[in-house]
Amino acid sequence: MSTHHAPATSRTRVQQAALAVGAVFLLVGILGFIPGITTDYDTLKFAEHHSEAKLLGIFQVSILHNIVHLLFGIAGVAMARAASTARTYLIGGGIIYLVLWIYGLIIDHDSAANFVPVNSADNWLHFVLGVGMIALGVLLTRRTTPAAH
Repeated sequence: MSTHHAPATSRTRVQQAALAVGAVFLLVGILGFIPGITTDYDTLKFAEHHSEAKLLGIFQVSILHNIVHLLFGIAGVAMARAASTARTYLIGGGIIYLVLWIYGLIIDHDSAANFVPVNSADNWLHFVLGVGMIALGVLLTRRTTPAAH
């Protein structure tokens, strides 16, 4: 009796992190379209600051914001297939989120410039995501040298 086992593919830690981050972004993108989980769902707009819908009652979202989360999630899952692209996803995505954090700090939240839209909770989440993703990308791909004896 012969049993056929598919070859086990092991992911590096950076690939696991990129896959996890991508999966969370996919989940957040989906949850942003679910009434109840997203409060004031009836005010959900495509892309403007007048969207008062809030994911978990905290983070301001719009249809565009949710689509960006979904695309970011798809990118993470796809880029987790190789260590080099997983690292690029985490560090590059972290940089994008730090730019979004700065953008959210300098724009007037009641202006047309807030087209994504973002609120203060989003801004600080973007900061944490940016720093966290960069840290994962760097720390999980750090080369260690053996200690000299």
